[in-house]
Amino acid sequence: MAEGLITIKSAHETEIVINKSRFIASIYPAETEEEAKAFIQSKKKEHHDATHNCSSYIIGPTMLIQKANDDGEPSGTAGVPMLEVLKKQQLHNVVVVVTRYFGGIKLGAGGLIRAYGSAVSQVIKEIGRIILLDAIPFEITLDYDQTGRFEHELQQTDYQLVDTSYTDKVTYTINVIASEEDNFISFLNEVNQGKYDLTKQDMIALPFPYNKEEER
Repeated sequence: MAEGLITIKSAHETEIVINKSRFIASIYPAETEEEAKAFIQSKKKEHHDATHNCSSYIIGPTMLIQKANDDGEPSGTAGVPMLEVLKKQQLHNVVVVVTRYFGGIKLGAGGLIRAYGSAVSQVIKEIGRIILLDAIPFEITLDYDQTGRFEHELQQTDYQLVDTSYTDKVTYTINVIASEEDNFISFLNEVNQGKYDLTKQDMIALPFPYNKEEER
């Protein structure tokens, strides 16, 4: 389980322009170093005419694998600043490539550090971070005359209704954060007076938006 792991939900790309240079930041969720390297190569192929395709990635639940590459920019002015943004945002299993098309104006070491860092910060801000939490899928089966109140009360909670199936009874599939299991059972007992059939499935990792400010 990847309880509490912060990452991104999908690939995203954004572009900023600084002193006529284009910086295209592309971010991607990668669970292995092989996936990260493959993404970097795909971006180098896509932007083969670019001046630089700098990259960084963090892999593993403990951030064990961390790599940064300046791709021809002065040492320490691109890949490492990009990596530092990923670390500051507490991101796991993520790879980012910042492609630069030189605009004719040199930025200097400080300018490059700010530019590459800003590009990564922007793409993360746009895609948003998620946190993976352990959750339990439950199947709750009710008689039809119980469904009205149950559905009304369920809408007032944060429990995730995944599916509803109708046969001679109604079965709801609901995802519940593992730490909320006892509260969920209490909710069922209160709403349905104990009149329900309950099936507990294997635990899964669910993504939730993560809006906490990054650590300073």
